[in-house]
Amino acid sequence: MKKPKKNVRVTLQEVADHAGVSTTTASLVVRNNPRISEATRNKVLASMEELGYVYDRVAANMRSQNSNIIGVIVTDIANKFISEFLIGVQNTLEDFGYTVLLGTTFDSVEKQQKLISTMVEHRVDGLILNPASRSVGKTVKQLNNLKIPLVLANRELTNVHADYVGIDYPEGTYKAISHLISKGHEKIAFLGGVKNSSTWTERMEGYRTAHENANLTLDESLVIDSEPTDKGGEEAALKMLDLPEIPTAIFCFSDLIAFGVMKVLTQKGIVIGRDIDIVGFDNIPEAEIYHPPLTTVSSYPKSIGNQAAKLLHSKVKRESEEMHRVILKPQLVIRETSK
Repeated sequence: MKKPKKNVRVTLQEVADHAGVSTTTASLVVRNNPRISEATRNKVLASMEELGYVYDRVAANMRSQNSNIIGVIVTDIANKFISEFLIGVQNTLEDFGYTVLLGTTFDSVEKQQKLISTMVEHRVDGLILNPASRSVGKTVKQLNNLKIPLVLANRELTNVHADYVGIDYPEGTYKAISHLISKGHEKIAFLGGVKNSSTWTERMEGYRTAHENANLTLDESLVIDSEPTDKGGEEAALKMLDLPEIPTAIFCFSDLIAFGVMKVLTQKGIVIGRDIDIVGFDNIPEAEIYHPPLTTVSSYPKSIGNQAAKLLHSKVKRESEEMHRVILKPQLVIRETSK
């Protein structure tokens, strides 16, 4: 058979004729159906390559009413916690045969709202959302009006009717503060994070409970919020150093915040682990190799991503109509910054 003319899309019928199989068989090969023998599969794939066949996914989606595309929206892929979370999401979704459409909000509510609309326009089968810190009522309404499965990850939004996967932030923070109290610390700062976001509020719950259970008075002046970045950590540390009395220990909203805090304190000649103890949150890979290695709370971002992807898949396939809230248990990893 002659090759089709250039600039003319090769059809599946032409591939089938070239390979000497039926169109149904060629279609099953395209869809990776396990019933097709390896020999037949290789023959059809060879014809596709020789003819330059490109699968018309748009047409297939219109026939099946499914896109096999999952939208994933996160705050900042430069954040190691988020990149680890994405590895868990992507690996699991790919195992299920989905293509991932990724969007980054840089923690902007406006960008988030536009990305959600764009994902819907691209007919994604479902959406995994790591919400922006300051998500508001308009976002809640937008999400509740979605006609596709939705799973929130890492940060819950009040009044959004969606499944959720995250870590037990109150317990993780409680473990961190209790560890510092067991070392004799009574003045423990809480630095970083966007005040009143769900992740900040839940950490604050653990921070407060640990103080209450140890019969310690919580000093509100030691709670200093900031953007959840290393730069935010630097700014929070400088504000802390302006206080009349500097605390003997610091709990940081995240490891990124902790890195910013440690940078400022080191520049000021304060020896971390001797003059002041520090605990972070997330246990990103850099925490172990930072100088000094950071005590932190493991929040298992890959596992959260994996669970979120599995949960969304079950919703897309309509395997479960119930709402699920999956909360993973944190673990305190003690290193040099508070040994």
